[in-house]
Amino acid sequence: MVSVSRRSLLAFGAALPVLGHLNWAHAGPAPAPSDTLRLNYNESPYGPSASARDAMQRAITAAGRYPYPHMYALAALFAQQQGIAEEQVAVFAGSMAALRYAVLAFTSPTRGLVMPTPSYEVPHQSAQAWRAPVREVSLNAEHAHDIPAMLAANPQAGMLYLCNPNNPTGTLTPTEAIRHALANKPKGSVLVVDEAYIDFCDAPSCVSWVTDHDDLLVLRTFSKIYGMAGARVGLAIGHPALLERLAVFGGDNVPAGASLMGAQASLEDIRLLPRRKALNAQARDETIAWLKGRGFTCTASQSNCFMVDLKQPAEQVVERLAAHHVLVGRVWSNWPQWMRVTVGNKHEMARFREVFAAQVEPVS
Repeated sequence: MVSVSRRSLLAFGAALPVLGHLNWAHAGPAPAPSDTLRLNYNESPYGPSASARDAMQRAITAAGRYPYPHMYALAALFAQQQGIAEEQVAVFAGSMAALRYAVLAFTSPTRGLVMPTPSYEVPHQSAQAWRAPVREVSLNAEHAHDIPAMLAANPQAGMLYLCNPNNPTGTLTPTEAIRHALANKPKGSVLVVDEAYIDFCDAPSCVSWVTDHDDLLVLRTFSKIYGMAGARVGLAIGHPALLERLAVFGGDNVPAGASLMGAQASLEDIRLLPRRKALNAQARDETIAWLKGRGFTCTASQSNCFMVDLKQPAEQVVERLAAHHVLVGRVWSNWPQWMRVTVGNKHEMARFREVFAAQVEPVS
């Protein structure tokens, strides 16, 4: 595993005042009423699995110790399951941390970031704080990443970011298109593939590619299908040299032991992923079909979120739904009439449809 001493982190941090200006966390909204339906953060409606909860409870007794043994055990288990080397896996307190460190490691004022839009905003925010130029490239007609346009956007790019399936659209970019991006990206750049939602779909992962490519970083998280968003566990997978570049910014940034043990128990539960994948697909596809029946266009989501074209300012609809304790969103500035909806469980999606029908007229 990658390890950096606290002394080296402090010394390096002193030379990087920009780190203190990064928007590491946004203040959360005021607590919502207990009957509020939360379909706004791409969280799992099911929470940690039973085995994960049991493991997390057992871990409390060891909270007086640093959790590094559990970190190594989690990395080793994931590597074994994926058929890669343990030194190609690094553990972070959420994949968001690893993503921010990647922007700091691979971009600069002269080597910018290229990413799709709409997509996950954290890379853009981090690059701006780092004073690295950002080129955003619109999704193509299928709402997938426009790989040719991204490759042409900045010949001096230091990092290309792909989220697959994409947040907020839930749409997939073909595997061959990602291979093309890896083979044809600017010289010296790193391709970062965010697979936060990969377990909701049937597309193959890029994790195994890191064995043959030292310029590829893949991110995974336990926040989505595993239902551990509040536990903050993420993985970065890549060549050890790439992981060392991330570790400079946060080598000791690991979750608590309870979170790590919950993540390990989740990986060991072979029934968890197929069961939750099926529940998500049923609730998602049923709701999308219902919306289409009312005249609305939705993205072809393969994830636990989708976007719907409301044919009117989406912010106003978000506000009307929130007034009835149904939280959805958010809205991207370049898609002002589209609204993102997180997929909840069967009963939650039924309530969403009921409130939506009362607040939004069908499209004729």
